[in-house]
Parts: sequence; C-alpha cells; structure tokens
Amino acid sequence: MIYVVEVPEQAAPRAWFAYDEADFARKVEAGDPLQPWEIFDSLSPRELLDDLGHAEVDAAARERYPAICALGDSHGWDAPLYRADHLLGTGVLSAEPVSEAAAFEAALAARGGLTCVYRGDRDAIGAFEGADPRIAGKDNWHARRALYEQLVALEVLADDN
Repeated sequence: MIYVVEVPEQAAPRAWFAYDEADFARKVEAGDPLQPWEIFDSLSPRELLDDLGHAEVDAAARERYPAICALGDSHGWDAPLYRADHLLGTGVLSAEPVSEAAAFEAALAARGGLTCVYRGDRDAIGAFEGADPRIAGKDNWHARRALYEQLVALEVLADDN
C-alpha cells in the first residue's frame, strides 16, 4: 500500500491510499491538469520521431526536428529519454533516468501545500506515531489524524475510541 497525506495551504488535511504504483499513478493523473505523458514518460528519439510522423531519420526529419535528432545522435536512437514536466520543466527530455515514483510525487507536490507519501504500512504507522517531522507535533495533529483515520479504515490500525 501507498499512503498519501496532503495538507493544502487553505484546506483541511486529507489522507488517501493506493494499492500499488499503478493505482498511485492513476490517482495522481486524475487530479493533475497535465496529460499522463507530461507527468511521466519514457521513449527513444526514434519513437518520438515516429510519433511525429517520421518513420525514418532522414533529411526532412533532421530539418524539421533538429533538437530530437541531436538527442538521437548524441545518446543513441534507441536510448530512453525521460519526460517529467513537474521535475524537469515543461517539455524537457532528459537522457538521465527519472524514476516514475519521483515524477508522480513531484506532480503531487506541485499542487501546493505539504504532501507526504509513505510506501508501506510500516512507514505510514511510523509517521502517525511521530517519526515524520513534517507531520509531528501538536501543530500537525489534523494531518496525523487524517492519516490515522485512513489507517483505521483499511484495518491497518485498530480504532481505540
């Protein structure tokens, strides 16, 4: 399980969960104004040119898309390029690997406020018990309470009330 606590600047904290990375990605995508491929994508320069209607790396492709061709020439035509607009900037392609998890966490962070992601029951319980300084202390009681209610709803913790 993946647990998320969101503390918007002008609203009450909320907690939610995802069953796995794919479910996490779907839920983040649903609340993001960007297209899924803008949040995270990986494709080669050859695939990118093909998507743009150029099945071959020819003179026309080089003339029309010099930046893509330069990436293909320098990194290899079948090497993966990564796009993660919230991490790298709008439309930036990088040959340096970008993790899908980091891209989706950046999409959450772009919503504003505080976002905490816990990958697993142990991490979420630890955060509720005060191990995460971002939501520890009495000033963050509402955020911890939202996490607690999510953990109880999923029967990870028992409701002692």
